[in-house]
Amino acid sequence: QVQLVESGGGLVQAGGSLRLSCAASGIILSIAVMGWYRQAPGKQRELVAAIASGGSTNYADSVKGRFTISRDNAKNTVYLQMNSLKPEDTAVYYCNIKADGLGWYNYWGQGTQVTVSS
Repeated sequence: QVQLVESGGGLVQAGGSLRLSCAASGIILSIAVMGWYRQAPGKQRELVAAIASGGSTNYADSVKGRFTISRDNAKNTVYLQMNSLKPEDTAVYYCNIKADGLGWYNYWGQGTQVTVSS
């Protein structure tokens, strides 16, 4: 079984920065894609950023140029550096990985709240 533990959320003023981390543990043979999603109140969950095992990245248009996703394969950890935060970035952020833990599955973290005040 694979577990994801997220950290780094919190309250920040507009224009500020936060760094989210998500560490995967358990039986992990390989991780293909690691990513971050977010869900604001009353809205659907949306992809924020994703990074493949080879390092290629994908970002939502709304965060391009402000957020940077990275991963440490040795630590099975993915990071999201968020700069120039805006009130509309306020949401619960979820870590997601597609991993082979005795079978390929999508795994989700418990979510971490990010609140950006104006």
